[in-house]
Amino acid sequence: MTVVKSTLPDEALRITGTALQDTLVDLLGLSLIGKQAHWNIVGPRFRSIHLQLDEVVATARTHSDTVAERAAALGVPPDGRPETIAATFALPGTKDGWLRDTEVVKLLVETLEAAVGRLRERIDATEKPDPVTQDLLIGITADLEKQRWMFEAENWPLDN
Repeated sequence: MTVVKSTLPDEALRITGTALQDTLVDLLGLSLIGKQAHWNIVGPRFRSIHLQLDEVVATARTHSDTVAERAAALGVPPDGRPETIAATFALPGTKDGWLRDTEVVKLLVETLEAAVGRLRERIDATEKPDPVTQDLLIGITADLEKQRWMFEAENWPLDN
C-alpha cells in the first residue's frame, strides 16, 4: 500500500530510499552512542566532553528527523524502530561501563569518520537520482565533519 506517491521514478526512489534509510540508522545509532558516552565518561576532561557529546546527540537527532521526513515525503516509510537500528547499525560503537575521556574522544573521531565516509558514498549514489536528497546529505556531512574535527582537536598533542 502506498500512502504517499513519490515524485521520483521507481529506480531513483529505490536508490534514494536506501540512502535515506541507511542515513537514518546511522544518525539514530550515533545519537545513542553519544548518549551512552555522555552518561559514562570519566576523566579530567569530563565536563567539556560531556557537554560536547550533547552537541553531537542534538545534531544527530535533528538530522535524523529531517532525513525521516524526507523519506516520508518521497513515499518511503522511515524505519527507526529499535530492532531495525540494532540489526542494521554498522558504525563503531562504545563498550559498556565507564569510559575514559581519551577513549570517548577516540571513539567519536572514529565513529564520526565512519559516518562521514558512508554519507559520502550516499552523496555519490544520489547525485543523479535525487539532487534534493543529495543536498540534504551534503549538509549533514558538513555538520558531522565539524563535530569530528572538534573531537579530533581534543586529543592534540596527545596523539603526536
